[in-house]
Amino acid sequence: MATLIVSGIDLTAASMPRKVGTLIVVAVVFGLINAFLKPIIKTLGCVFYILTLGLFAFVVNGLLLWLASWAADKMNLPFHVSGFWAAFWGAIVVGLVSWLLNLFVHDDRSEE
Repeated sequence: MATLIVSGIDLTAASMPRKVGTLIVVAVVFGLINAFLKPIIKTLGCVFYILTLGLFAFVVNGLLLWLASWAADKMNLPFHVSGFWAAFWGAIVVGLVSWLLNLFVHDDRSEE
């Protein structure tokens, strides 16, 4: 979705199956980067999160998306984020889509 809305996020695969495959691999890479780096960044940057009332999270998410683009480039995937602002807005789009999907997909585990 971010590739359609945000200029500066490019998916240049030729065929639809290649586009889908690329997006799946990029999603896995982005998920792994988030799983390993985000807790460390949150811990080290706790003061910034407090001072900005959580808005620093948008910057962190943008930088992590930009890092995922760099990793995709190293894996020769046809996915590229051209700069910080494209990554920033792309991360906001990804976050909004994730939030919307979570509204419709319920977790069946009981909350304790």
